[in-house]
Amino acid sequence: MRRKLVITAGLAATMVSAGIGIASAAEAAVPTVNCPQVYIKVNVPAQAQAEVDNNLKLLDQQINEANNRIAATVGQGGPQFIQNAILGPLKDKRLAAISRIETAISRNAARPDLNAAGLATCSLNQNGGAVPVVTTPAAAEPGNNLGILTDTCDTSNLPAHDGFQTGNKCVSTEFGEVANANRNATLLITSAPSQVNRNQPFQIKVSTRNLIRDRFLAAGQGGYYVESSVLQNGITRGHFHTACRILDSTNQAPAPDPVPGFFVATEDGRGNNAPDTITIQVPGLAQSGTFQCSSWAGDGSHRIPMMQRANQTPALDSVRVRVR
Repeated sequence: MRRKLVITAGLAATMVSAGIGIASAAEAAVPTVNCPQVYIKVNVPAQAQAEVDNNLKLLDQQINEANNRIAATVGQGGPQFIQNAILGPLKDKRLAAISRIETAISRNAARPDLNAAGLATCSLNQNGGAVPVVTTPAAAEPGNNLGILTDTCDTSNLPAHDGFQTGNKCVSTEFGEVANANRNATLLITSAPSQVNRNQPFQIKVSTRNLIRDRFLAAGQGGYYVESSVLQNGITRGHFHTACRILDSTNQAPAPDPVPGFFVATEDGRGNNAPDTITIQVPGLAQSGTFQCSSWAGDGSHRIPMMQRANQTPALDSVRVRVR
């Protein structure tokens, strides 16, 4: 079933600019955002109705949040503060929400053109008039004009993640702090055997740098993805994992879900900006075959620490071990 809608978003801006409500003189001096209304004049498939409605509500919510932040930050920053800290991010969020509406409709009907790019930019209402917004150059927009699909679980149809090792959930925890490039966490396997017998104990030596190994929120007790990444003296607080999994083939990527033959997390309270080496004791691997033994750093909630630049190698390393 489909029903044709003529729905608008942007009510909050309309009400403010129309002067609905009673405001004090001090409140009147605070600018408010003025966003173009989003009209949907096409048939919306029943399957898309809830998602469309949620994103229309989100557009109004974004306006209200921007107005609240403007009011809460009066006097802060320079002349471009509102543009850079509020209107710029608001544009990205509106572009993502309008694009999601188009995508939702397109799953069961022709994709509409709601002019997402044209309706994303908002201006300011101040002293009864609209203040033009300086448009950010296209090359400076996040993702080189690809736009942001979302940056909040408010737009997700998945249930909230609960801190346990479950999938098909949305994690709302902010990623947290990222260090300078020269203080990003790094890791290297410095020693491992190339071949061992079944059930033969062996050692893997791992060197870490810029990693304080003192944070490990147990994933089995609800500590998975619940804590933002935290720095101490400019470097990550966390731990590192080591695991060995058998490879069915060395010519194609393995299935991601099987439990590894060996796994351990190292949280020994040591580690600093200087490299050191930790010896991992592997009690033996029961299966014959080629194993991928890997070590990778984690923050307090098990995520690989962020790097300042995209072209830096994350803190991980792997070796092959043949089990006879």
